[in-house]
Amino acid sequence: MQTAMDRLASFLERRRWLVLGAWLLLLLAAAPFAAKQTDHLTSGGFEVPGSQSQTVDRNLDRFEQAQREYMAVVVARREGGDAAAVRRELDRVAGLADRQEHAEVDPRALAAAKRGAADASITVLALDVRGDQDETADLAVDLRDELIESPTAGTQPYFVGQQALWAGMQELTKEDLESAERIGFPIVLVILLAVFGSLAAAALPLALGFVSVAITGSAIFFLSQLTPMSVFVTNVASMIGIGVAVDYSLFVLARYREEMRAGRVAADARRVALRTSGLAVTFSGVTVILSLAGLWLVDSTTIRSMAMGAIIVVAVSILAAVTLLPVLMRLFGRRVYERGRIARALARFTTLQRRRRRRRGSTAPDAAPAAGFWERWTMRVTRRPWVAAIASTAVLLTLAVPALSLDFGNGALRQFPEGNDTRVGAELAARELGPGSTGPTQVIASLDAGVASDPDNRAALQTYAAELRGDPEVAHVAPPQASRDGRSALFVVAPRHDPESGAVDALVDRLRADSGALDGVARVDVGGATAFNSDFTDLVSGSMWKILLFVLVFSYLVLFVLLRSVLLPLKAVLVNLLSVGAAYGVLVAVFQWGWLDGILGFDSLGYVNAMTPPFLLAIVFGLSMDYEVFLLSRIRERYEATGDTTTAVAQGLRASAATISSAALIMVAVFAVFAGTGTPSIKEIGLGLSVAIALDATLVRLILVPATMEIMGRWNWWLPERMKRVLPRADFDTAAEPAR
Repeated sequence: MQTAMDRLASFLERRRWLVLGAWLLLLLAAAPFAAKQTDHLTSGGFEVPGSQSQTVDRNLDRFEQAQREYMAVVVARREGGDAAAVRRELDRVAGLADRQEHAEVDPRALAAAKRGAADASITVLALDVRGDQDETADLAVDLRDELIESPTAGTQPYFVGQQALWAGMQELTKEDLESAERIGFPIVLVILLAVFGSLAAAALPLALGFVSVAITGSAIFFLSQLTPMSVFVTNVASMIGIGVAVDYSLFVLARYREEMRAGRVAADARRVALRTSGLAVTFSGVTVILSLAGLWLVDSTTIRSMAMGAIIVVAVSILAAVTLLPVLMRLFGRRVYERGRIARALARFTTLQRRRRRRRGSTAPDAAPAAGFWERWTMRVTRRPWVAAIASTAVLLTLAVPALSLDFGNGALRQFPEGNDTRVGAELAARELGPGSTGPTQVIASLDAGVASDPDNRAALQTYAAELRGDPEVAHVAPPQASRDGRSALFVVAPRHDPESGAVDALVDRLRADSGALDGVARVDVGGATAFNSDFTDLVSGSMWKILLFVLVFSYLVLFVLLRSVLLPLKAVLVNLLSVGAAYGVLVAVFQWGWLDGILGFDSLGYVNAMTPPFLLAIVFGLSMDYEVFLLSRIRERYEATGDTTTAVAQGLRASAATISSAALIMVAVFAVFAGTGTPSIKEIGLGLSVAIALDATLVRLILVPATMEIMGRWNWWLPERMKRVLPRADFDTAAEPAR
């Protein structure tokens, strides 16, 4: 494997201008499309194949008056507005709807709304909507943009309905992404300056982060033309891309600077950086990609599209770190590894502080300084490995305890901040029409025999309608509608609470559990907005075991090949489970239990968003492997040289701890920005990743890993003889042929 990296290094030395030109052309070509990556994203994609909600949705075409989605426009009077202004705005709304392919306004509904505008401060105009879930989702986005563009003076229009909520979410995530990137890049630059002390060295990882995110943005744009891509994909791709690209670049660049300080010539230093850190980055990146690929086990367009965006940005980051970065390192020359003014100032300050400490009370002021921090740290950890291992494990398990109460949920309304126009419109509609009017529950009764007009069947349908009206959560039930062939009946049920509330969830569960008067007469399927959310949540929660198994197996296999050990990969995946569990526990405490409500913009939803746990599992497992691979590869490298586990752990930790800490600090900073600026669903991922990476880089990598390796001793490297002959060898020795 190192031979391949050596060949790559030689190619980059000979064809550096070709490689640089190819990346520049790719970036220039990608930039215009990256700027439009959100144009064709969809707020749909939550449909669950084979579910009752999908069955209801696909059978609604059989009913003359049925609508898949409730959409309406609430027109409120503003200061200076009058009834005439409201009527003009209603005419504008009707014109906009009629120009859409899948919507129109009933003239009778428009006339009634105009008559009511004389006495009401709020007027609601319902739209007739046609099309499937994806078509109505796109309709909502287009219509919302046009509605808010130029309202009539003295009026304020609000677009309402479940798809209107997701359309507003698309706009909100776009704003959040711009804000996060505006804040995140400067923070990363400051950390890199502190790490490298050189503007040139700090600029390279940041540049690669920008390149990876931009190219991925263009890929998202093209993919969205071919297949539905979720509105959340850009935030996830940007969040992961900035952190991963900067981290991978940091690993390779730090090793290059280390080799230069050791006296190697620049070409050899780049070669060694590629064959060691570059190889580790490639393996760890492949592990991240495999972890994210596990999300494809969830049969959901939304989750698969988000996984695709994350996979692309990781792949681009790997490619940039092992091809573009070495070329840029050669282009920048000495400025990449020489200390800049910042580093020299810090060095002078540190040296002065050390001298002062040696002078105070020292009987040997000219004695050599004591062992460095990481040597002393390693000695303390490995001196009492059982104490260190048990204590760190206890902390992680304590943090993970709340995860036992994890509740999955899904919804858009409560993710909007108070005062947001989408949320205000929904609240006005609920006050005017009733909370459940914008997302009614739909029940289709498919008769086992006969038709709805049969007297016995008609009596059963009427009895069932009466049973529905008797439910304490039901506000209104429309008369049952017969299908065109007469073999099915549709009940439209308006709940007393909004469609995303727990009360309506419970109503859907009751309707699905008990067919009442239709038991033995018809098959009852329950759909609508609440049922869609419920089915999606059940799909994700029921798929977690598959994702976990997939991630565990493939993470183990990658580390098994890389480290040529049976037990080290097993220990790694078990330890990573502790990090994931601790992150889940923090999420439950913050977003489900509300321990930080009102602090730093966090507001509990009473549940953890259904998309968060699988993404957190895949991403944390993948990113944790970055540090695992980087640390264990250095330890393996030193073990090959010394043959002693204790020495290898001490030297490997000393060589990698500072870089791991710096990389983790960058990751935590990036994720924390998204945790503070995004919608709750993005905040959950940002906070969970921040906590998991912080714990992984401190308790796990600096305490638990060296402690357990000290306990395991030579068993760390156990591998049956037969496997030694079969497995490819990924050596991490630093010997390299001189550059030619």
